Amino acid sequence: MKFEMIENVFTINLNPVFTLALSAILLLLGFWIKDKIKIIDKYCIPAPVVGGFLFMFITFIGHQTGSFEFQFENIFQSVFMLAFFTTVGLGASFKLLKTGGKLLLVYWIVCGVISIFQNTIGITLSKLLSIPAPYALLSSSISMIGGHGAALSYGGTFAEMGYEQGPLVGAAAATFGLISAVLIGGPLGRRLIVKNNLKPDNSEDFDTSVENINVAGEKLNSLDIIKNIVVVIVCMAVGMQIATFISGIINLSFPDYVGAMFTAVVVRNLNEKFHFYKFDFTLVDEFGNVMLNLYLSLAMMTLKLWELTGLLGGIAVVVFAQAVFMILAAYFVVFRILGSNYDAAVMCAGLCGHGLGATPSAIVNMTAINEKYGMSRKAMMIVPIVGAFLVDIVYQPQTILFIKTFVKAIN
Repeated sequence: MKFEMIENVFTINLNPVFTLALSAILLLLGFWIKDKIKIIDKYCIPAPVVGGFLFMFITFIGHQTGSFEFQFENIFQSVFMLAFFTTVGLGASFKLLKTGGKLLLVYWIVCGVISIFQNTIGITLSKLLSIPAPYALLSSSISMIGGHGAALSYGGTFAEMGYEQGPLVGAAAATFGLISAVLIGGPLGRRLIVKNNLKPDNSEDFDTSVENINVAGEKLNSLDIIKNIVVVIVCMAVGMQIATFISGIINLSFPDYVGAMFTAVVVRNLNEKFHFYKFDFTLVDEFGNVMLNLYLSLAMMTLKLWELTGLLGGIAVVVFAQAVFMILAAYFVVFRILGSNYDAAVMCAGLCGHGLGATPSAIVNMTAINEKYGMSRKAMMIVPIVGAFLVDIVYQPQTILFIKTFVKAIN
């Protein structure tokens, strides 16, 4: 950690370890506040969001007053996300995938249709409010589904076409989307569960039915624990290489964490057949939970709330309309399409997460509900697969079509 004055602003530089330590403290603070303030727990607001929000407002005060700022070396965030998705893959047997096959297809189609509606809403409002089409599209599925990465990428492209505010609008819209995703998903899922008196379906235990899973209560020795963690790390490394290879073949960016997740699925199911090591679901699941919470704590505390000042006039209307649309669609339509049961309610919370923010937001929304009302294994398997990659197969091509149809370069 280093303190210095830069242009009369007291600057606190945090190295990677201090950045991680701060996020861990904020995470614990979030759990403490959630325990003390019952309304936060009641509406399933995730703990890392609570702690991250507090620090985000502190950095906002520093920026607005020009008195202090934080500089982060945030190298662990992507690693934690990679580790989390690897544990998701290790939690999936083919038995689960086959059982959720039809539901996965339905959810995938629903997400694709929603992405089309998002762009349609953006373009429609751009016509009504006289907003340049690129800014409207940056406030639609590009930032809502694609997140900060896609928003900055497309924003840079639009800037080269003459729309100079593209990166600013994209970053602001993605920030709004991420914040709304973690504030909307939990309460919406809870409302569906409470209103319809839904209970988790425990008739099928997809994990404990697997032969080589560790029996509950059986103590693992240190070597067994090491083997479980080593498998996670190796799957991460191999998955990244596979993702790089696939990217070269399809000439598109294939996410590292998707490669790691599918590598882990293969390893899990090979291990069921050949028994290479004693796989312990509880250990891997808890490890993944730690990775997810630290990832989101890092993501929230490093958000720049002042970026929302880029949401001026009609752009603010567009992103607000996207949030309202997601709430209405998930609550009144998607819930029924998915079966109007407990799994459907949890998946709707996840949909709000990755449909407005990012896939980890979807998982943390669903985890908050699972901890309070019970586990939905189908939701925890289907939503990450669709949100992490499959939805891109629909959202990317149709977004490009919208751009080609409505966006013209400024000469």
